[in-house]
Amino acid sequence: MSVDTTFPTAIPAAQAELARRIARFTPTDGVHDTAVTALKLIRASAPTTCMPSVYEPRLCIVAQGSKIALLGGETYHYDPLHYLVVSVTLPMVGQVVQATPDEPYLCLRLDVDPDLLGQLILDSGSAAPASLDRGLYSARAHPQLLDAVLRLMRLLDAPADLPVLAPLALREIFYRVLIGELGHRLRDLATVDHRSHRVARAVHLLRQRYLSPLSIDSLAAEVHMSTSSLHRQFKSVTSMSPLQFQKQLRLHEARRLMLVEGLEATSAAHRVGYESPSQFNREYKRLFGAPPRSEVERIRATVA
Repeated sequence: MSVDTTFPTAIPAAQAELARRIARFTPTDGVHDTAVTALKLIRASAPTTCMPSVYEPRLCIVAQGSKIALLGGETYHYDPLHYLVVSVTLPMVGQVVQATPDEPYLCLRLDVDPDLLGQLILDSGSAAPASLDRGLYSARAHPQLLDAVLRLMRLLDAPADLPVLAPLALREIFYRVLIGELGHRLRDLATVDHRSHRVARAVHLLRQRYLSPLSIDSLAAEVHMSTSSLHRQFKSVTSMSPLQFQKQLRLHEARRLMLVEGLEATSAAHRVGYESPSQFNREYKRLFGAPPRSEVERIRATVA
């Protein structure tokens, strides 16, 4: 069997170039849009506190520094040797753990396009194994994936080529993920007759209707599952029950209303369906680590 001798030398060189290119397009800390709609670039010049947020389906590749994601008591590390895939919408906690002004945390984020995944699965003819795993995982980066990512990043310097070549680069990136060591977790979520796809559908419906009263029986029927099966498999993928998932979505929306729209805690709680302000305050503190007013004031102070 031949040995792939490109791994030890190709990975550091690709990481170094990726870090330089991300740094050039991220002059300040935060999330930066690019000319490629699905591509976002992220910079942080210092470690952050644990920050609960809702992660949409995405691929994250770190070029410099490191970050952890916490979900259901499990910790997922992603650094320049690993990438993170979120295959279904998940409320979870993220924290940058390694970053300095001289060597900031630099990350590339690609939104997952379900239509693209479905087409890649059809074209490659690959079938998903019978699995039901978390909708979040990390895996070791490999030279072929980093090479495809670099070609997409280089296109940011060639805007005339973007309309034609960017879709090809995106297609290869997700193809590399699909054929990687954990690509089956994306395949089964995109395969219509797979159990994980039904859970992903339930997640999508909850995401759309999180302000409405939740009927587990109706949700289970809509995704063609029994109530007990939905509970069990939903928790397997997301680490929480549908009711807990809905509650976290409501709390995140209340937080957004206070931060972005300036609502008071009581008004935000009522807007997202809480009738009891005291219950809202308790559950908000449990998720975000502080009561609504003080937690929002702390965030505003950090970005001022």
